[in-house]
Amino acid sequence: MVTSTSVSSGVPAASTVTNTSTSPSDPALLAQNFNTFLTLLTTQLKNQDPLSPLDTNQFTQQLVSFSQVEQAIDTNNNLQTLITLQNSSETISALPLVGRTIEYSGSTAPLSNGQASFSYTLPTSAAAATLAVVDANGNTVFTGPAATAAGRQTFTWNGTTNAGGTAPDGDYSLKVIAAGSSGQPIAASITSIGQVTGVSVVNNAATFNVGGVSVPMSELLNIQPTSN
Repeated sequence: MVTSTSVSSGVPAASTVTNTSTSPSDPALLAQNFNTFLTLLTTQLKNQDPLSPLDTNQFTQQLVSFSQVEQAIDTNNNLQTLITLQNSSETISALPLVGRTIEYSGSTAPLSNGQASFSYTLPTSAAAATLAVVDANGNTVFTGPAATAAGRQTFTWNGTTNAGGTAPDGDYSLKVIAAGSSGQPIAASITSIGQVTGVSVVNNAATFNVGGVSVPMSELLNIQPTSN
């Protein structure tokens, strides 16, 4: 188990994220093959027929293979070290964003203090469009009309459900169901907006914690300006 160290600033909402990596270790597999190769080569040298010794060319080829396996192990270890250093560097560079509001790719945003913010873009005008908010269990908790004009639209959900209650804080996803004048579906691109509460390394990638939603650094689209 590999546990990451999460870092957060002094903002009240700061949180900690722990990562577990289960990826197999390629250097370990190479080392196992290397040791097996060495055992086989040693056994072959000890038990060769004195009347028909190991061919010199064949022996040389085996030594070359021996060296190549050893180099492959060293190369993988060095690459893993570079990846670890790069991840640490990215995580440190992301620290100033703790407490800032960002927009990121993906349709899942946290509902916090009665607000979850999304943005969606229609490539063309729609004859009809509906918004649906879905909870973490896949249940639709809110539906409402959506803007039908082509282009970018914003949507802030206040947590009110169709049943008239208030949804608890948590992660919610937005769906946009849009259709053209002839009934053909129109696919909308969706982004989410939220405040960064922590930074950690998840699956070997620098990752933002946005109110409980894990957002890889690669999905960052823009940083909202701070209010004066």
